[in-house]
Amino acid sequence: MRGIEVKNVSKSFKDTQALRNVSLTFEEGKIYGLLGRNGAGKSTLLNIISNRKYPNEGYVSVDGVPAAENDEALRKMFLINEMNLYPESMRVRDAFKVTKTFYPSFDEEYALKLSEMFELNIKKKIKSLSTGYQSIFRNVLALSVNVPYVFFDEPVLGLDAYHRDLFYRLLIEKYSEEPFTAVISTHLIEEVANVIEEVIIIKKGEILKNQSRDSILENSCTVSGTISQVDTYVSSLPAGAEVIGSDTIGGLKSVYICGDAGSRMPEGLERSAMDLQKLFIQLTSI
Repeated sequence: MRGIEVKNVSKSFKDTQALRNVSLTFEEGKIYGLLGRNGAGKSTLLNIISNRKYPNEGYVSVDGVPAAENDEALRKMFLINEMNLYPESMRVRDAFKVTKTFYPSFDEEYALKLSEMFELNIKKKIKSLSTGYQSIFRNVLALSVNVPYVFFDEPVLGLDAYHRDLFYRLLIEKYSEEPFTAVISTHLIEEVANVIEEVIIIKKGEILKNQSRDSILENSCTVSGTISQVDTYVSSLPAGAEVIGSDTIGGLKSVYICGDAGSRMPEGLERSAMDLQKLFIQLTSI
């Protein structure tokens, strides 16, 4: 089986349960959004997948073989996060050369091209880079490494609007030319909504949603009207529909619904599409 399988993974740190029986699959050639609030378990999950942390229970496999302590499987994955694994005294250009020794498919020429586009000074020591340019350095590595599975943990941390837009454009360009599996872990939902194909929403270590972006949005909506009209409508919702939140202003009310809310809308009520950020907020607000 091709892809990364996470099966029944749990992880705790002293009194904190970071992940609870998480099972999911990252398929080949898709862009995933791993969405969650701070502390939801996103980074822990990615660290376990990449063998930087070990689960208390469960396992991870890559293309059908166990990932733990398996160099062949680990060479197929690349994770960037806030942690710097290179010596702080190392210069950017030397880090590119070192990466090439561990990942033979690393495209040093492309990395230099991206460095120029991002105005990353390759002569600088890694420790001297600002927060934004630390992120740029890591993103350049990830976009140049050319492995089947790349994980971006908060890739736009410290980046200005121009560089965030450039990163997303280059990611899509790279993916379009040679598809790979990209997992973007972030709480900046609005920015990635049009980039990702698959949505995984995690809350307090548990997976709430795991489906395509299009299907999750097609099966969610906002219904607005007077309080009495909306309450009457909600009381007769089909069994498959779930109210995940509501807002009330004066005598008006809006409810946020996941699932089949029916094709007919009673007179006086208005149904509108729900964007991914609003859906995320409602699902994770409680």
